[in-house]
Amino acid sequence: MIDAFSRIVRLGEGVSTNGTLGEAAMGRAMEALQVCARKLGQAGVLKSRLIATEACRMAENGPAFVSRVEEEVGLSLEIVSRETEARLAVAGCSNLIDRGAEGVVLFDIGGGSSEIVWLDLSGRHRLNGVAVTRCIRAWTSLPVGVVSLAERHGGVEVDAAKFEEMVEDVGCLLARLDHAGALDRVVSRGRVHLLGTSGTVTTLAGVHLGLERYDRRRVDGTWLDERDVDQMIERILAMPFAERVANPCIGADRADLVLAGCAILEAIRRRWPCRRLRVADRGLREGILMELMAQDRTAAARANGQPS
Repeated sequence: MIDAFSRIVRLGEGVSTNGTLGEAAMGRAMEALQVCARKLGQAGVLKSRLIATEACRMAENGPAFVSRVEEEVGLSLEIVSRETEARLAVAGCSNLIDRGAEGVVLFDIGGGSSEIVWLDLSGRHRLNGVAVTRCIRAWTSLPVGVVSLAERHGGVEVDAAKFEEMVEDVGCLLARLDHAGALDRVVSRGRVHLLGTSGTVTTLAGVHLGLERYDRRRVDGTWLDERDVDQMIERILAMPFAERVANPCIGADRADLVLAGCAILEAIRRRWPCRRLRVADRGLREGILMELMAQDRTAAARANGQPS
């Protein structure tokens, strides 16, 4: 990794109620994309894949926004399917899977949707990188993320009762992943761990580690046990909004979203009570890179007359 840039733009703000991307949200996204375009140009990038996810999938004017980005910024975005988003998350987090596990429940809590993937690792422990996507047994995309859930229930003043309402709201959507109960049986044997990629879990890890400023190198790959997660959710739920803003691992950008994320996480934990959670500060971006590199290796092998 030679450069990185991220900015919280809340592109999906209001989409769940209005059905369209708002002008303010699109303006914030365009400003961030201008930075991305400059960085790509300065680095002399020759090959790229640029994706848009749930906000553009849901919004009536999502395709129009993508066209505007290409015209004004010169970046060609691809609105990917939920299935593609889930696969990329798996590819990006593959190095953090415990190879001794029988299975993994991977989740990616986004702004407008949350992807959940069941990886069946029985007999597949030697698969690495993009090949781990062959272990996907089932996946689902919940039509709820931190922005949409916070808009529905509120994110500034959240007491225990409101938090439970959010958890129950998400819990009603989780049955679709495991209709036959096969995942439940594997989880009950204690050989499955959770693997989370999102601002929610990285925030929890940062608070747990007591970081004075967020440090990706310390957060990525961190293991949290059940009690650790319980304590962190309880701690953040007890924080007044101003304290959340002041916390260096939450900050003003996430202060009104973090408890919605915790509620989604808590719903997943109650549905599949795994003893361990691994935190990933990686995901779709790394998944894209892994797939592009795999394509290059395949093309090079074919050019040299080798089996791909």
